[in-house]
Amino acid sequence: MVWPMVPCRRGGRIRTLPNRAVRQSGTWLLLGFVLGVALQLQQPSLWPMGVYLGLGALGAAFGMLGRGWRARGGLGSIAWLLAGVLTGTASTGVRAVWYAGQALDPALEGVTLLVTGRVAALPTRLPHGLRFEFEVERAEHNGQAVSVPPRLLLGWYTAPFRGRPGDGAGVPADRPTSALPSVTAGDRWQLAVRLRRPHGLSNPHGFDRERWLWEKGLGATGNVRTGPRDPASHKLASTAWHPLERARQWVYEAIGARVGDTRSAGVLSALVVGNQSAIEREDWDLFRITGVAHLMAISGLHVTMFAWLAVALVGGLWRALARIWPAALLAVPAPLAAGVGGIGLATVYALFSGWEVPAQRTVIMLAVVVGLRLHARRWPWPVVWLTAMVVVLMLDPWALMHAGFWLSFVAVGILFASDPGRSLPGATGDGEAATPRWRRALSKGLGLLREQSVVTVALAPLTLMLFGQFSLVGLVANLAAIPWVTLVVTPLAMLGVFWAPLWDLAAWSVQALGLLLQWLAGWPWSAVHRAVTPWPMAVLAMAGGIVMVLRLPPVLRAAGALMVWPVLLWSPERPPPGAFEMLAIDVGQGSAVLVRTARHSLLYDTGPRYSADSDAGDRVVVPLLHALDVRLDKVVVSHSDNDHSGGMEAVRRAHPQARWLTSFDEVPQQRCVAGQRWTWDGVDFEVLHPQAQHYGPDGKGRLSSNAMSCVLHVVAGEHSAWLGGDIDAAQEVRLALDRPQMRTTVLLAPHHGSLTSSSPVLLNTLQPAWVVVQAGHLNRFNHPSPRVLARYRQRGIPWVASPDCGAAIWRSDDPEHMHCHRHAQRRYWHHPGPPALPLRPGLAPGTEEPH
Repeated sequence: MVWPMVPCRRGGRIRTLPNRAVRQSGTWLLLGFVLGVALQLQQPSLWPMGVYLGLGALGAAFGMLGRGWRARGGLGSIAWLLAGVLTGTASTGVRAVWYAGQALDPALEGVTLLVTGRVAALPTRLPHGLRFEFEVERAEHNGQAVSVPPRLLLGWYTAPFRGRPGDGAGVPADRPTSALPSVTAGDRWQLAVRLRRPHGLSNPHGFDRERWLWEKGLGATGNVRTGPRDPASHKLASTAWHPLERARQWVYEAIGARVGDTRSAGVLSALVVGNQSAIEREDWDLFRITGVAHLMAISGLHVTMFAWLAVALVGGLWRALARIWPAALLAVPAPLAAGVGGIGLATVYALFSGWEVPAQRTVIMLAVVVGLRLHARRWPWPVVWLTAMVVVLMLDPWALMHAGFWLSFVAVGILFASDPGRSLPGATGDGEAATPRWRRALSKGLGLLREQSVVTVALAPLTLMLFGQFSLVGLVANLAAIPWVTLVVTPLAMLGVFWAPLWDLAAWSVQALGLLLQWLAGWPWSAVHRAVTPWPMAVLAMAGGIVMVLRLPPVLRAAGALMVWPVLLWSPERPPPGAFEMLAIDVGQGSAVLVRTARHSLLYDTGPRYSADSDAGDRVVVPLLHALDVRLDKVVVSHSDNDHSGGMEAVRRAHPQARWLTSFDEVPQQRCVAGQRWTWDGVDFEVLHPQAQHYGPDGKGRLSSNAMSCVLHVVAGEHSAWLGGDIDAAQEVRLALDRPQMRTTVLLAPHHGSLTSSSPVLLNTLQPAWVVVQAGHLNRFNHPSPRVLARYRQRGIPWVASPDCGAAIWRSDDPEHMHCHRHAQRRYWHHPGPPALPLRPGLAPGTEEPH
């Protein structure tokens, strides 16, 4: 945007500032663009391309009106705001429609394809294989060319693939990753693959994998086929494509080869090449508890430090060149060369480190500030702030859904709002050079303390909303970690690229920091875990946090504290006494069900283990319990199969107070036995199976693992839920004949809808009003079985399945409705699922119609 300028004299130099009306119109335009992007991201489905083009034309018309109404004050501002909203919506929508047109044909899902292309990014090493992005040049099926998305996310595993993580199919990890061929960014390969459209788990407050894939431009996921009947995959050539990614991979592998401690090597890899997946999960937990997670990736602070060093280096080299070639200074003044060269090098560093949102924001803001200073101009900080935000969203509109986006921009905005007189990054005070060095050091130290205190207080509500936790030791940890990581660890890690022994020093410095963080994490109340709050309450609390740190009278700051207080007291709604809620968690090919009464909580099964280092308990169940502020009173694990017990240890660590019942425990008091009963808040719980005689003297089951499944019946008045694990038809028939009068409202489909369960006798006896099927998307077992679904249809029983429904929520005090999280939170980038059916009378939006 071209700013008309009004000259003003300051300090003997002519400085130009934008006209106030023009500055305001630009601010409204930028703000409107951000709002327009936010509105478009809420769409459950995309409009036709023509609608978005029409909105863009309408936005241009409002821009022209705003230009003509500039002197009319409020009308002009409204016109510029609408122009920004329409432009933001239109530009994001056009890109989304174009990208959606590249989706994988459903007919190509699950068939073996031969694709030729290049490895497009740094491969991620897993305990059981590799994962990498692949740019497709050509794809064939049975010798015929087919169309697939241009960019894929592929996994290459060390044994025949049995299902993707998330389907709970037990990806094998019995052979080391080194058994795979070397895969390097830029290499050209021909691979035999099977693809599927992006699909992920869908749970309240859970990770949106489909949005992540959409944002990265990955139109399909899949795996390299290595079976004896599959075409052989082979490398065709090494190419010069993706040199930056190839360099990142070289540095990543060099760090791993040099540094023996894998935990330290992971942190160094994250700091140098931005490979955050190299950091182990235990370390991420430590960094989050102590509030320093933002330092363990390329943050704005790292990029700013690099930019300052680059500006000084380029400026010094340019002045040295001038001594040899004086004409260089006449052609390009030293400030211009230093500014452009420094920002250019900082951009290269940000790209090399993965180009994450904080790095983008910093590079853009530095570029704007340096450009203004070189032209002797200055914009108000809100304009620079909004300009950087708009540029980031123009590059990646879906970054608006990132937690890192909000934490980065809100933190910078708070710093400037709390100290309007501060200079923007790169600015220098007029009298700074005359100030004694010790005073400047003391001033910077006090400034760091104040900035960290301001950010800690103001971001606490936002952190609680995004992550459900807040570090109480974060201020102390950051005061030590920020200078240590910024001035010691990161420089050593970066210089190690040129001299590898420095990586050893960097690793020791990481280990020293880890000792301090572990000590801080051991403090009582080192972190506060609260339920994730609704966004209106969180916005109010965030506004209160900002008011508390602004330079305002004490009375107003106290009012800010009152605005924050409701977030600390809020807890999610629970069922009233005499009722219960059943939440069938989406864990893929496995089972995990949360049952909540007015004051108690029970978890039935803990989900599958996905791989050697990942399970549903750690990745899905425990985070969900934290987000809902649930403290488990009891855990029932139906049987020992991986897809039901894989997350046990993670749940046990997070909820040591819970009492456990299983069908495979050596302790008699922790075995589920028919006849066990208890009542919570007017809700009755009863174990129906197995019988005491089904256990041998050594505590082991006399029946098969599936047949030993603990069966739990939860009853609240006239409505109930029947949870049967993987019980088989023989045990179903026995239970039905023993209690022919038993009825249930919700049936958790036994054995995920397998043909060996859901027997006609059980269905005829229980006569459920709903069936919930927990199964993985396109799982290899073909659960639920079409014949079992036919039994449900014949009896008029509505059913929902987790691949299409996501987490299913049912309440005994609202028995007519089954709420599907995937449908209630649907966005256009989500898997389309089966065609939507019309709602039957009484069903609310966000509920599932029976199939």
